[in-house]
Amino acid sequence: MPKTEAELFAFLAELGIDASTMRHPPLFTVADSQALRGEIAGGHTKNLFLKDKKDNFFLVTVGEEAVVDLKQIHHLIGASGKVSFGKPEMLMELLGVVPGAVTVFGVINDTEQRVKLILDEELMTHSLINAHPLTNEATTSIGADDLLKFVKATGHDAAILKVSA
Repeated sequence: MPKTEAELFAFLAELGIDASTMRHPPLFTVADSQALRGEIAGGHTKNLFLKDKKDNFFLVTVGEEAVVDLKQIHHLIGASGKVSFGKPEMLMELLGVVPGAVTVFGVINDTEQRVKLILDEELMTHSLINAHPLTNEATTSIGADDLLKFVKATGHDAAILKVSA
């Protein structure tokens, strides 16, 4: 069973991580979320759930405005050949979320560390990072250093790479 939003918040609290969350109507796209600008400070995320031809999975988290070359990203992230978007069933199985709610916080559900997490270098220059807390009906703000602490506590090692143009 995937973790709930409440379980995510409890995990963050156990780690001593301060996070704030704003409720809003469901947001499915970056364009939807841009309507909230001005209300939520910090770097806003866009997430790509990718797989390669050997069924290796990647979660690439970039800034909402970032441009990512999907034809070339496999060279940067260590994929076996070109990548494609992962199927919704695998997204739910590995990260416990549905399309439209993909989030860096989903690694809490990847208990077998099957997903390689890539954080864009430019996104990580923000002191505050914003992501969905396992639901697209809220946005959680967390410090960049605390995000890395969270990721490590889930057993993942985030690769911080320049993946956006």
